[in-house]
Amino acid sequence: MLDLIIIITFLAITYLTGRYIEKNHYKKIKQREIALIRKPIISFGAKRWTTERKIKDIKMVTGEAVIAGDYFKAFTAGIKQKFGGNLSTYESVIDRARREALIRMREKATKADIIVNVRLESILLNQAYIQYNIPPQCAIIAYGTAVTYENE
Repeated sequence: MLDLIIIITFLAITYLTGRYIEKNHYKKIKQREIALIRKPIISFGAKRWTTERKIKDIKMVTGEAVIAGDYFKAFTAGIKQKFGGNLSTYESVIDRARREALIRMREKATKADIIVNVRLESILLNQAYIQYNIPPQCAIIAYGTAVTYENE
């Protein structure tokens, strides 16, 4: 009985701590996204992006983010995995990593007018999370070409 109380207490603490950290991270992400709303624009497509303006500088920019889930998410996903279905508990981990990587890439290119041909790569860092019921760690890498035009 004592073991069950310890496990439930541990899960409750990890749930509350994880929610607090995730909520604060989303708040910071939103503030940083608002600050970058007009600088620089991102283009994911391979659409023709050249204009009549002369290009001053071109450089590759990257942004990386590694986000880990918590034990409560791993526990919940372990239960869902037994019955099948969508593991929605990890969607917030991937969403936070993606948004953070894009923000970091944009912050490195603040003087650029546009970032073109943006690509995202994802990497699962610990493959054994399913077997051992430990939180997964997701890495997202965003990269693109930052273009700065000459002033007219």
